[in-house]
Amino acid sequence: MPGSLADLEQQRRAIFLRMMEFHDFRSGSITATYGTCGKSNCRCHQPNQPPHGPNFRLTRKVKGKTITETFATPAELQKAQRELAAYQRFRELSQELLAINEKICGARPLAEGALTPSKKKRWKNCGRKSAEKSNIFWNGSSGSGKRRVACT
Repeated sequence: MPGSLADLEQQRRAIFLRMMEFHDFRSGSITATYGTCGKSNCRCHQPNQPPHGPNFRLTRKVKGKTITETFATPAELQKAQRELAAYQRFRELSQELLAINEKICGARPLAEGALTPSKKKRWKNCGRKSAEKSNIFWNGSSGSGKRRVACT
């Protein structure tokens, strides 16, 4: 059967092996920028003359901050293009891995001794009427540090 658990696990192993072939990759995008310089007598300030450029930049996010890197040589640009292409392939493989893992999770049987719906622990009603004093209430003052507690 092509969708058996063993086949799906083999497909997952194959994806992991393909992922291990990647060496250097990074996220971001490369853009070309054009601009004028600060010299008033430069050709870029003359009418109908093109501005300086293209200057290629890699832009990416790191911990919510935008980081921009400018390439000094064409070799640095080519290296960054290879790394970005590898990252795109990595993302595609990650999506394939996620799809296979979802199939595996659906195909894998429950483990012996797993909780059945009748064995699940249920919260008991404390007999109080208001929402603040229901069987689960927030313990603590304002904002942070709150935790759920059960009535006793």
